[in-house]
Amino acid sequence: MTKTFSGQLADIRLPIFNVPPQPEKPVRSPEETARLKERIRTLLREQDAVLVAHYYTDGDLQDLAEETGGCVADSLEMARFGTEHPASTLVVAGVRFMGETSKILNNEKRVLMPDLAATCSLDEGCPIELFSRFCDEHPDHTVVVYANTSAEVKARSHWVVTSGIALPIVQYLAERGEKILWGPDQHLGRYVQRMTGVEMLLWPGSCVVHEGFRAEALEEMMRRHPEAAVLVHPESPQAVVDLADVVGSTTALIHAVRDLPNPEFIVATEPGIFNKMQQVAPEKKLFVAPTAGEGATCESCARCAWMAMNSLEKVAEVLEKGTNEILVSPELAAKARVPIQRMLDFAGKMKEKAGAKKE
Repeated sequence: MTKTFSGQLADIRLPIFNVPPQPEKPVRSPEETARLKERIRTLLREQDAVLVAHYYTDGDLQDLAEETGGCVADSLEMARFGTEHPASTLVVAGVRFMGETSKILNNEKRVLMPDLAATCSLDEGCPIELFSRFCDEHPDHTVVVYANTSAEVKARSHWVVTSGIALPIVQYLAERGEKILWGPDQHLGRYVQRMTGVEMLLWPGSCVVHEGFRAEALEEMMRRHPEAAVLVHPESPQAVVDLADVVGSTTALIHAVRDLPNPEFIVATEPGIFNKMQQVAPEKKLFVAPTAGEGATCESCARCAWMAMNSLEKVAEVLEKGTNEILVSPELAAKARVPIQRMLDFAGKMKEKAGAKKE
């Protein structure tokens, strides 16, 4: 029998923030793009720098990161890559909390971002003053926060999790008898509750991109593409998650496209991920899951305007000018590193156990 929780949402009035308009993608000829990439390659070499990019950024940035020995990954793997790479400068193409996480784990390195205004609705919707007060009201709870948060919120937490490891960590804490306060994504929190059977206090935040996916329109798209597998990121609303063949992190969804036999996939996450999906499975056909846009099949509505602020032009500019540096004080970084390290240690033990079972 499955126990269903409605999810205890915090009775908190979240701050109002403005989602920027979708920036126009720079128009360049293939020759101009090639010259710009070569200019960035030279700057990276001259400044002992490496480019790391999130799956949701523009394909040109992802390609250049891999071409120059950098990486394309989720937010935590981007930061972890920086700790293992010898470069003294990290250029982080993504949103601000990703740059902060890289700085937290690599406080001795210079961390630059193409645009410091590139933020995240989960981060913006979880200001440290309000969140800290919420935590103080529940001192008997273990505070578990999603990686999509500020350095200050991470420092206030006991554990930081990604969507890929949230389930086993919450299950582990519950088995220890710990009560859990979760932030900031309510949809991911509800998904974790449903999958683990663990009741949690939920912060009422959400991702403006994933919250836009609509179940009714998705069902219609599924009827038009009966052979397509539906891939959903758990930041999406429950009604959308319920229709999924696979629910998982960005990395899990990429692996699903590679490994499943379906010729087509309907994908409910930011479509920047298609760049990597098409690399691992060029023969597969990909569709953006419908949002609340016109006709409920809008393909641009699912794009993150903050992620779109990253561009090759801006990468070249920050390297040339040394601007847009992410700064996190050593004291704050040390505090925020503790809950992140707990997660990394937990992941390492999981990997060891999995390896032992195979033997």
